[in-house]
Amino acid sequence: MIMNQTSTWDKVDQYISEHLIPHDSILEKVLAANQQAGLPPYDVSPSQGKLLHILAHMQGAKRILEIGTLGGYSTIWLARALPSDGQLITIEFDPLHAKVAQANISLAQMDGVVELRVGDALQQLAQMEEEEMGSFDLIFIDADKPNNPNYLKWALRFSHPGTVIIGDNVIREGEVINENSLDPRVNGVRKFFDLLAEESRITATAIQTVGSKGYDGFVIGIVK
Repeated sequence: MIMNQTSTWDKVDQYISEHLIPHDSILEKVLAANQQAGLPPYDVSPSQGKLLHILAHMQGAKRILEIGTLGGYSTIWLARALPSDGQLITIEFDPLHAKVAQANISLAQMDGVVELRVGDALQQLAQMEEEEMGSFDLIFIDADKPNNPNYLKWALRFSHPGTVIIGDNVIREGEVINENSLDPRVNGVRKFFDLLAEESRITATAIQTVGSKGYDGFVIGIVK
């Protein structure tokens, strides 16, 4: 049954992409470069990438912060939603991932829009605060899940009323409801939910997703 469901999810994702997402040779080259470099296949799907793009457009975002770059696929989707004077700052811990991402960002001609910062995200965020980087209109959290609660705390510090905060991979194939899980990623996401529930500065919901990336989901919140 699960195999049949997975096959259906893949086919539906393909159907969505064929009908609603125009062929894009740049993004296809980005995914190919990520695979060739041996990066883990954690990129958002094309339909999810376009969802991020649409959300950034709906928000009218001029400044975007992305925590977790990988190979830059979601970075490019988000950056393309920015106006000509927009800015996206993305943070990546792994130097190899960052090298591949920078090449992909250049391929997409986004060098003037995207600033890629390499290093531990918590250290980079603290440094950004010292640099008085200001607030962002949209913040996408898609890095190591055990630190999700810490990333949320930083996201709130870099927010203003109306900032949209999005967290990826928050359902973990349903494991998010397993209070006995020993998986630090699951526990990080559970603490992320706990913090969202307790935090008065943000109102949020979560959307479960299925598709070529399996069973997972997003948190979407807006700062009051």
